[in-house]
Amino acid sequence: MSTRANGRDDAASPSAAARSQGVAVVIGGGIAGITAALALADGGLRVTLVEGRPRLGGLAFSFRREGKAGELSVDNGQHVYLRCCTAYRWFLDRIDGSRLAPLQDRLDVPVLDARGLRLGRLRRTALPVPLHLAASLARYPHLSLAERAQVARAALALKGLDPADPALDGTDFATWLHRQGQSPRAVEALWDLVGVATLNARAAQASLGLAAMVFKTGLLSEPGAADIGWSRVPLGELHDTLARAALDKAGVRTVLQGRAQVVSRAADRGWLVDITSGPRGSGAGHTGSEQLHTDTVVLAVPQHETHGLLPDGALEDPDRLLSIGTSPILNVHVVYDRTVLHRPFFAALGTPVQWVFDRTAASGLTGGGQYLALSQSAAHDEIDTPVAALRERYLPELERLLPAARRARVRDFFVTRERTATFAPAPGVGRLRPGARTRAPGLFLAGAWTDTGWPATMEGAVRSGITAAGAALAQLGRPHLNPHPAFGRGNPQPEAA
Repeated sequence: MSTRANGRDDAASPSAAARSQGVAVVIGGGIAGITAALALADGGLRVTLVEGRPRLGGLAFSFRREGKAGELSVDNGQHVYLRCCTAYRWFLDRIDGSRLAPLQDRLDVPVLDARGLRLGRLRRTALPVPLHLAASLARYPHLSLAERAQVARAALALKGLDPADPALDGTDFATWLHRQGQSPRAVEALWDLVGVATLNARAAQASLGLAAMVFKTGLLSEPGAADIGWSRVPLGELHDTLARAALDKAGVRTVLQGRAQVVSRAADRGWLVDITSGPRGSGAGHTGSEQLHTDTVVLAVPQHETHGLLPDGALEDPDRLLSIGTSPILNVHVVYDRTVLHRPFFAALGTPVQWVFDRTAASGLTGGGQYLALSQSAAHDEIDTPVAALRERYLPELERLLPAARRARVRDFFVTRERTATFAPAPGVGRLRPGARTRAPGLFLAGAWTDTGWPATMEGAVRSGITAAGAALAQLGRPHLNPHPAFGRGNPQPEAA
């Protein structure tokens, strides 16, 4: 039963029968926390999920906005996944959401160069790897014949790398690409085109280990691995509405607007979790507090928040969490009075614009027109730029890319900013990322920033939740089935940010 915690209730002091059943508290209601809570409940534990926001979903959420174009359902950012994202696909199945976020039949990415409006496509065939991309690469107009040959040689070299090799984590991807003879144009038109969206960093700021994982798994594992899927409804319908229904059905108690203040040892070697709850900014009379007594705690919150909640001795060097940097994502939202784009999405070159998606149907736009969302990853230089300046920059760029936009009227223009959207996949980050287990029995970590071997993605978040729950159940001596049979540290799966 979903509930807000507005004071103590029976869940704060479980009965002896409930204690023998096993009790767990998951702190953080993002995708990692939801996954961990579902997996722990499926393993027979009585679970409370505590989330500080009034909704679930973490940084993959939507909200209602009343603006010049009427009321819209707005995703905070454009999130996509790939066919090889088997854990996130399991998650969608688990919350009964797969039908709402279908995959392409086959990879097909239109790539439009603003310099001359040349259109290329990255498409696959059903041929075996690497021939599945050979025809597309041979006709790709954004590279010369010599550059295409160099790309093919680099791809073969990449296929021979082991993403788990610690030496790769200490090298940046751009240096490796330069050694493979990749031109600046090849980096822009292919390697960064894919890498910025999946890593949230350009090649010079990305670990070679994480880049190798993305490209090996997404493009060089199976022919259909990189087929793209995305939600055709607001993200909140998946990660909040459907997720909460799945949690309710599993018997998980969901505490919204509840913030964990202290995690400490109980006298019986269990754990005490002190939480406060209620609308933020309200007076003391409108908030409540609880102390949850539990066998297991999963911290599924960002690394800096985790650092503040860790009991002494839980990690050998907890301050390393503070050294894991973050990377921003900026989303530019434009509503036109007519249709200016006749495809679901495209990627762009020769322009500040990165990826453009048609969000008209999902937003509930009325009164005609089209709603486009521009996803701008690794947006360090623009994350704090005023809206007016962004408007002056991006509207002319859209008119360069989409001639129909030159005749259209802009009904609305706004931006959403995630300053700490993902952890920064910088060289050396691998040694900073902790595993799910801590040195404190009964305390576990989850989140895309933990040691999953992948960049910060929805896929990584789900896998971290599965790992944390599996470790907790194993430590309790509870037999359990892995809910995602394909899961494994040696089989990493990427997904576009």
